[in-house]
Amino acid sequence: MNGERMNIGAAARASGVSAKMIRHYEDIGLVARAKRSASGYRTYAGNDVHELRFIRQARGLGFSIKQIAALLGLWRDQRRPSSKVKTLALAHIEELEARIVEMQAMKRTLQELASHCHGDERPECPILDGLAANGAYRISAAPAAHAGHKSPAPARRAPR
Repeated sequence: MNGERMNIGAAARASGVSAKMIRHYEDIGLVARAKRSASGYRTYAGNDVHELRFIRQARGLGFSIKQIAALLGLWRDQRRPSSKVKTLALAHIEELEARIVEMQAMKRTLQELASHCHGDERPECPILDGLAANGAYRISAAPAAHAGHKSPAPARRAPR
């Protein structure tokens, strides 16, 4: 990759970002449009691949495209204060913590529904009934008030 240019397939392999995503990142302006060969094919240099790896790493940490655009801007600016990068990272940590709480609540709700299901050959399914019930099961971030407390069973659907 020392100065030689590569096609999109080689850039995808070298960066770990699919060719489809590379084109998408170009389309949305996250990365600059690739240079084109005489025959019109996209070509990439080592710096392009390095930038794509940066994006892959940031995506792997759950940063949004908007956040990655900000991080790329900071990364490219050699005179940036590191405090801006840290602020962005800490804000992302708060978002991750909120999503973790939300996912734990989803897990508790699904466990509650599954605990009412016999899992046998009968057609009755409290899981499906709970999903179909209008608000009978709410996903809340707070765990039940006391460990032994169970929410009421979901309302049964009327026979058809």
